[in-house]
Amino acid sequence: MAINLQKGQRISLTKEAPQLQQLMCGLGWDVVQKKGGFLSNLFSESNSNFDLDASVICISENQKVRHEKDVIYFGNLRHSSSAIMHQGDNLTGEGHGDDEQIMINLALLPKDIYKIVIIVNIYDPFNRQQDFGQVKNAFIRLVNLTNQKEIVRYTLSGDEYAGQTAMVMAELTRKGNDWDMDAKGEGLRVKDLAAVVNLYNK
Repeated sequence: MAINLQKGQRISLTKEAPQLQQLMCGLGWDVVQKKGGFLSNLFSESNSNFDLDASVICISENQKVRHEKDVIYFGNLRHSSSAIMHQGDNLTGEGHGDDEQIMINLALLPKDIYKIVIIVNIYDPFNRQQDFGQVKNAFIRLVNLTNQKEIVRYTLSGDEYAGQTAMVMAELTRKGNDWDMDAKGEGLRVKDLAAVVNLYNK
């Protein structure tokens, strides 16, 4: 049975899934339907479809992003090592289950990658007047691809993230030959993914 984490909690992935190598990171969310009359909805930018994008930032041991190719997102779906592969962008987030999926092969990950940061950000949030306060049931889950069992799940509450336009969902951290997962739930107010990456390279 999968472990349900709370914000700030950490687990050892290696302990929960011994010999873990290949995993699937699934992310999902629902958009809160805006209330209002026909005309207010018709002319409101914030009523347009939410385009939330899941991304992975690979961090070196000095807590920096080494190269732009270490950012895996809809514009760079595959890491050069083939250790991380994004399955593509879901433009609306409609439907049940995972909205986006990212495959991670820990065995192929270069040794100088110390941490994997999993991000979800809203596309063009300021022009669309959108933020995570309008998103509900956002979650991240990790599945062991060897046996298709869900290892861990972390679900966020949208109310406390009003005004935030990006979310650090979780971090996977290398501990020698082992890996930990931290449920972060850290909201950010930034215009795009590049601004998030820049925070790690200050």
